[in-house]
Amino acid sequence: MPVIDLHNFSDFQSYEKKDFFFDAIIIGSGPAGATVAYQLTQKGHAVAVLEEGPLVTQENFPDSSFQAMTKLYRDMSTSMILGNCPMPFVQAKMVGGASTINGAISWRLPLHVYHDWLNLDPGLKPHLPWDELQNIFNKIEHDLNIAPTDEKIAGPNNLLLKRGADLLKLENRPIYRNVKECEGLGRCLQGCPKGHKLSMENSYLRWALEKGCCLFPNLKARKIIVKNKQAVAVVATNASGDAVTLKVKNIIVAASAVQSPGLLLASGIKQGTVGKNFQCHPGISMAGHFATPVHVWRGATQGHEVIEFCTQGIKFEALGYDRTIVAMRLKGVGAELMQDITHLKNWANWGAAIKAQARGKVIPGRKRSQVLYSLTRDDLIKVRKAVRILGEMMLAAGATYVTPGVQGWHKKVTDPLAMSKFEEEVPLNPKLFTMAVTHMFGTCKMGSDPKNSVVRPDFRHHHISGLYVADSSVFPTNIGVNPQTSIIAMAHLCAKSVDSTTSN
Repeated sequence: MPVIDLHNFSDFQSYEKKDFFFDAIIIGSGPAGATVAYQLTQKGHAVAVLEEGPLVTQENFPDSSFQAMTKLYRDMSTSMILGNCPMPFVQAKMVGGASTINGAISWRLPLHVYHDWLNLDPGLKPHLPWDELQNIFNKIEHDLNIAPTDEKIAGPNNLLLKRGADLLKLENRPIYRNVKECEGLGRCLQGCPKGHKLSMENSYLRWALEKGCCLFPNLKARKIIVKNKQAVAVVATNASGDAVTLKVKNIIVAASAVQSPGLLLASGIKQGTVGKNFQCHPGISMAGHFATPVHVWRGATQGHEVIEFCTQGIKFEALGYDRTIVAMRLKGVGAELMQDITHLKNWANWGAAIKAQARGKVIPGRKRSQVLYSLTRDDLIKVRKAVRILGEMMLAAGATYVTPGVQGWHKKVTDPLAMSKFEEEVPLNPKLFTMAVTHMFGTCKMGSDPKNSVVRPDFRHHHISGLYVADSSVFPTNIGVNPQTSIIAMAHLCAKSVDSTTSN
């Protein structure tokens, strides 16, 4: 594969002497960046992908989640959103991006979300035609072998969620996942050691490299050089701080809803709402103890979901973890904690993603960007409802008890009637809940009006020629479901826009 790892200064010197010029440099190798790379390389363009993290082969994926956080995750998953409910947010830092260490959940953009976007900005419609998006989704699902999780590899954690939902008569289904010949190893969050997950390093990025795309791992984009309102180069550094300047005709930023606005702001590109309009899906989770073994670290990492409340902004799903994370999620201390750990195989973990209404902002810093974000009262109503339903489903599925993990309320609940009173008894205080964030949006929003957006509806920056943004930061709102497939679809349209401009 055409991988160029500029790991020391002599490599930089020899590379700069070659004076390469690219039609397109893509910053980020996750779902958005990999998709744009593949589409443009297919069209014959000279393309390079810059990735801040390393290239890790599947045989080197760590066994444990803690090892994975050290090797594959940004800041060891210690990045925090600050506000009325501080929450960690999880990002990858490796070739393949989030696709390599997520649960492979695949959803099309919901139609009601699409209509929300058009209601906010009717000017989006000509550039985001619904019929074309459906054709793109069809292609993605074929390319990435997206299909419902097979019950044979689902594992008890997922099947118990189905049982609880069925007994409560809640609409549920197997999760659609981008995998091929999955064996249910439960290793999605550490990277699949057998390459069965069709994440970007096993699909679009690999295919782009096979067609001649250049990949630069361990190379962090620091600044976009703009001359006469035209993006002309990217300044990047390796882990040692050695700098190289890469000349280019087009720059496509695909570094995430946190890193993308940070790069634009660090480059002095401050027009519009860059860094503002931050949105996300806060996630709440619960552990339940069952009399029979669950072995939550076996089976599909995330193989079943409850979609009954999706239009209300709450989506439930099974959460598979290795033993280290399961133990960390137990709420007891001392002898009580040791007793729970002794029965680790009997614990199930489920969670809920919240389509929050809150808006925040990203502020770039010297070492990392900071996110400021506070949940609204309506968001907390959804969170509280989600906790109650999680407990009721677990108890219906046969849990001997559940641990809601909410400050000031019961540490353990055995009675469904007690769980049903949760919303009545727990105040809407954000400090009572423990949450985390994985899906983030909106900080380089697309729109018709340059005053309240960053890029045009065709993904081009409003003020800088040759500059595009392709990731979920362009989404006008959060979408309430797992965004990977929607990100890939939007990246298809971004690539089409770049190709059209470059070919003229």
